[in-house]
Order: sequence, then C-alpha cells, then structure tokens
Amino acid sequence: MIIGVPKEIKDHEYRVAMLPSAAYQLIKRGHTVVVERNAGFGAGYPDAEYEHAGAKLVDSHAAVFEQADLVVKVKEPLPAEYPLLRPGQLIFTYLHLAANKVLTDALVQSGATCIAYETIEVNRRLPLLEPMSEIAGRMSVLVGGYFLAKHFGGSGVLLGGVPGVLPGKVVVLGGGSSGINAARMAQGLGADVTILEVDLERMRFLDITLHTAHTLYSSEAHLMDLLPTVDLLIGAVLVPGAKAPKLINREMLRKMRPGSVLVDIAIDQGGCAETSRATTHQNPVFVEEGVTHYCVANMPGAYARTATQALTNVTYRYIETLADYGLSEACHKQPSLIGGINVMGGNITYKAVADAHGMNWAVPKI
Repeated sequence: MIIGVPKEIKDHEYRVAMLPSAAYQLIKRGHTVVVERNAGFGAGYPDAEYEHAGAKLVDSHAAVFEQADLVVKVKEPLPAEYPLLRPGQLIFTYLHLAANKVLTDALVQSGATCIAYETIEVNRRLPLLEPMSEIAGRMSVLVGGYFLAKHFGGSGVLLGGVPGVLPGKVVVLGGGSSGINAARMAQGLGADVTILEVDLERMRFLDITLHTAHTLYSSEAHLMDLLPTVDLLIGAVLVPGAKAPKLINREMLRKMRPGSVLVDIAIDQGGCAETSRATTHQNPVFVEEGVTHYCVANMPGAYARTATQALTNVTYRYIETLADYGLSEACHKQPSLIGGINVMGGNITYKAVADAHGMNWAVPKI
C-alpha cells in the first residue's frame, strides 16, 4: 500500500503523523511511504531522516494525496484539502466531526473513508486519544498559570502560593485522562485542587491516586459554590465522538472573579462553556465576563516533538494493520477500527456525529 504523510497546514500545527522510524518499519514490510518535504521539521524530524528510512519525498501537498491509498494526518482536513480527497481513499486522523458540520458535509461528499483516532475504543478506553489528552491536561495548568499573570490581564495569583500565602484554587471538570493529568500538574505546583466527576468509581480511583486533591460529585449546584473562589477552571469533559456538554453558561461565569482563567480542553468537541470559541496558538485567549478563555483547538501542537512521539506510539499498529491487510481484513483483525469509521461511502457511519448534526447515519459496510 502507498501511505501518505502530508505536512499539517492548520495554524501553528507542528506535529507530524508519522516518525521516520515508523516509516522505516512500513517500508521494511513492503509498503511505500510518501512524505511531503518539511512535514516533520516542526517536530524536529528533518527530511534527511525520512530519506534515510527509505521514504519518498515529494514537494507538493497535493502530490501526497494523489499518490496515497492511505493518508495519515494529525488534524482534520482543512477546506484547501477537501478537493484532494477521493472516493475509496482512507483518511486516518483526528476528525472531531461533531463540532464541525462543514467538514462533515465535505467528507461525506468526498466519498473517502474517514477513520477518526478519537472514536477508536478498546475496553471503554480511547487509546489513540489518550496521549493527546494527557498532554493537553498537563499543558492546561502551564498555560492557565501563565495567563493568571497580571501583565496578561490575569488576577495576579501564583497557583502554588508561597509560605504565608494560600495557594491558588484549581477546579477540574471531569476526571478522565485530561482531567487527571491536569490535576496532577496542579497538585505538583502546590495548588488547591478539586475535581468534579459523576462516576463514583472513578472518584474513588482519583481519591486514591491524587492524595491531596479533593473530589466532588459534579453538579451545577456544586460548581456554582466553587466558582466565586476559583482561580483556574479547566474543562476536561468528554463524550466520545459527540459534542461536549455545555456545563458552564454565561451566568455562571459572572460568578468568577475578574482575571480568573478558563482553559477549555473540550474545545475540539465544541467546548464545555457557552462562551467558548476555538482559538489558535497565534491568538490563544480572549476575555468574556472578565474571565480569560484559553480555547486552542490543537493544544498538544505546542509540544510537537513529545506529541508526535506519543501519537506514533499508539497509531502505528493500526496503520500497519491497515497497510498490510486493507480496511476490511484490518477491521476483522482489529475490530476496534470499526468504531473509528466516521464517514464511508458517502454516509456518516458514527451515530454520535449524525446526532450532533441532525443527520442520518448508516452502519459501515465492512
């Protein structure tokens, strides 16, 4: 099979979908790997490393799509890439379609088979999403603390405090992969951390794992009690493949102190605050109701080398299976792949995406 690795064109997206070492392994198995020049540059992987691995380098973005049977990306196709997709072609990437109807329509019209990393589920886990959730969770505390600085319009609170001064208060909505990693980082800085969660078993796990963090059953009443004193609010809720629930409305934000910060990790799926809208690394924040919102839709792209390594660790075995056996046989060998198929044959094939847009869906024909 011919596997294509294009350069990411999303604003300030420096990750690349495949390490040179992964390309080498695929080439050893008899496949062809086509890589756009400078695709790995932002993550610290120069063209020479792909050439040494045996990959074929091409100069144009379009050439990768023209040649590849399987296109492996990091982020969703952007409008400039829609015309490059073709019927029967496999696209393997993060899609987050529930928050983007224009993209959903374009993929349906393309006839391509689009497999989303974030909806591949194994034993109630999302193994291809987890590494990026871990990075985003850890990063949320770093950027949240940064924008609490007074010269960025923040309240001037240092999360860890100092002797004689109480630490800042961090509230994390959701105790999944991103939530627990956010809590760990905040706890490590010495902040006062509370995690809101609805799964009682998960709360018990969090309570045992995070010795100094508090757990609280997630309800609007509990959140309203916390908001007047919170310094950093982190939205880390996830419903696989579906739009994020809007847990924070504008009226609730008004209860927060001016200069406090909201980091909405769930922005890829539409965000968990009524006031959230996607931002970029170039212009990462905006202020609503006196609260600084950080809503960057590709947070892990800031730490591109770490993120690229972590992503390839989890995607490679699926890429290898798709390349070795083709989609149908690969789905028999790795049944979790079926859950990743969001669009196929001109149809939406993932119910949560169809529900988000009020559209019909069909079971993928494997």
